[in-house]
Amino acid sequence: MSDRNFTRRGVLAALAGFLPAATWAQSQLLDQGKSLLNQQLPGQQGKTSSLPEGEIGSGLKEALKIGAQRVVARVGKTDGYNGDPAIRIPLPGPLQSIQGPLKGMGAGGLLDDLQLKMNRGAEQAAPKALDILADALSKMSIDDARGILAGPSDAATQYFKRTTTPQLTTAFRPVIDSALSGTGAVSVFKTVQDKASGIPFAGSEVQSFDLTDFTVGKALDGLFHYLAGEEASIRSNPAARSTELLKKVFG
Repeated sequence: MSDRNFTRRGVLAALAGFLPAATWAQSQLLDQGKSLLNQQLPGQQGKTSSLPEGEIGSGLKEALKIGAQRVVARVGKTDGYNGDPAIRIPLPGPLQSIQGPLKGMGAGGLLDDLQLKMNRGAEQAAPKALDILADALSKMSIDDARGILAGPSDAATQYFKRTTTPQLTTAFRPVIDSALSGTGAVSVFKTVQDKASGIPFAGSEVQSFDLTDFTVGKALDGLFHYLAGEEASIRSNPAARSTELLKKVFG
């Protein structure tokens, strides 16, 4: 059941066949999963009953692999985060609270520049997710597969969150830290901190804020946001099933 075929060629294929997430299909996921576990619905008898359990598990892994490839291709490019209102990383609360005073000092543009650089860091880190998600898939057991297929509409996304968040955080942190330094975000943030020190009741919170940790957390939120969408699309939208195994298992 191991599937480590997470190659660069696969990523390019996913890019060629990218389809947007079908959010309208969310409500169908539970019934699809029960059908695959042979708890079949009227009119679907015989559709998967002849498939061995291992083949159904392989189909689920392939679906999640393709979904992960599409998501990383989507967010791991210029404006993958910054140009997408659904996942654009916002300014953290302590910085939002000083926007007005900074604008009054003629320094409002600093925060706009900082937010852009935070999103650029997330875009640079996103490709690091591929190998980590692939490793999680290779370790998926048949019990994991059963739980995902019979679980709620975001069961696969929750599996990824549970099994990969520590590794993704570790992998993303140095990339985002380097990106924030390389793009000048750290320098901009230091300037913001200096100016905030003169703003009553704002200085201490801004001084102690960890910009990298915040950016890493929001970058992972964006990744999981679109993984949930792909989970719905591949398992419920026939047009998103781009391989024979997916058509066989989910068709």
